[in-house]
Amino acid sequence: AMSLPRLALAADTVATGARVGGDDTRTRFVADLNQTVSYTVYVLPDPYRVMIDMPGVTFDFPPDSGQKTRGLISEYRYGQVGTGRSRIVIDTKGPVLIEKSFLVEPQAGQPARIVVDLVQTSEQAFRQTLHKEEQVNAAAVAAADTDSTANPGSATKIAAAPPAGDTGVADAPLVLPQAEVVTPAAAPKHKTRRLVVIDPGHGGIDPGAIGLNHTKEKDVVLAFGLALRDILLKTGQYDVVMTRTGDTFVTLDDRVRIARDNAADLFIAIHADTVRGQEARGATIYTLSEKASDAEAGALAQKENRADIIGGIDLGAQSQQVKDILINLAQRESKTHSIFFAKKAVGEMKAVTGFTGKPMRSAGFVVLKAPDVPSVLVELGYLSSKHDEAQLSADSWRGKVAAAMAHAIDTYFATEVASRGN
Repeated sequence: AMSLPRLALAADTVATGARVGGDDTRTRFVADLNQTVSYTVYVLPDPYRVMIDMPGVTFDFPPDSGQKTRGLISEYRYGQVGTGRSRIVIDTKGPVLIEKSFLVEPQAGQPARIVVDLVQTSEQAFRQTLHKEEQVNAAAVAAADTDSTANPGSATKIAAAPPAGDTGVADAPLVLPQAEVVTPAAAPKHKTRRLVVIDPGHGGIDPGAIGLNHTKEKDVVLAFGLALRDILLKTGQYDVVMTRTGDTFVTLDDRVRIARDNAADLFIAIHADTVRGQEARGATIYTLSEKASDAEAGALAQKENRADIIGGIDLGAQSQQVKDILINLAQRESKTHSIFFAKKAVGEMKAVTGFTGKPMRSAGFVVLKAPDVPSVLVELGYLSSKHDEAQLSADSWRGKVAAAMAHAIDTYFATEVASRGN
């Protein structure tokens, strides 16, 4: 079965660890929890991955546990993908099928466990199985629509037997995944202040880069984004919209949509990457271009544009609107404004923090593709640098750099208004 929800949801469920066993033919994934929880498990192609969706689980896994894999599993990630929703994404080395999946009740001092057994398969067999599951799911939805009073689990059931000695299995309906939808705040009807969208990168199941001391990019960029928001709001001159204010996953599509739906005057994406070695240090500000300014910028854009895959989202389901936005925005007015702000930001921030040898670069970042919103992506520093990681984690440094960026925003809008003769 490719989808096996289980019951017994309770508050404050914590996943305390996970482990992988087996070989390249059959591999078992086990997640330990402090109590039983409902869950759904399914597979997705392009790239091949296994998803375990759960409501409201907090993860307390040891650092780097997602790298300790073997057999058919190459890596796994975990985190929130929306309010009250959590997910484990298991990357596999090729097409796999879920041989069985079951829940083990806590007993004799042992934690509750979600167990997923994966088996190697051919691409043809994978596609055939996926097609069959989609047909089953469609039948289940149709049956539920014709009888609203029926038990939601009664339309179609898929049985799976646990191995000898394991307990806690129940038949269950198939549930296929749905992408998380973020509904942005409505655009102001009568804008009296400039509106800035601050976009802390990554979040939830996507931790982003991880530093030498296990600092997560998603945490430091959120802290910086909130600090910048507070400074801007205190001036009374701006409205500020955050793409996320907590540890949640937001797709690239939704980040762009939030900027456009709010008629943003400026969009600032906040990141903190890693590179090989500890030599690279300092900040960089990126704008959008069809051709990357250098190989490093191009590689970074390619890496950041995979965020939806990292979060387990099927990119084929992304809105055509975002896909169809051409990258030749260098000719558009918003591109000029983006470069203008980037120059202002470098000028203000260089007094309080170091920059790389090329402080301004450009590449094809999906998140910067709103054609009518001046947009920049700020790499605050490198988590692969001990020096930068310490800075990124320091409240004092964060406050100084956020204040400098806020001043850059002030001067950008003041100069832009003057240039328009307003």
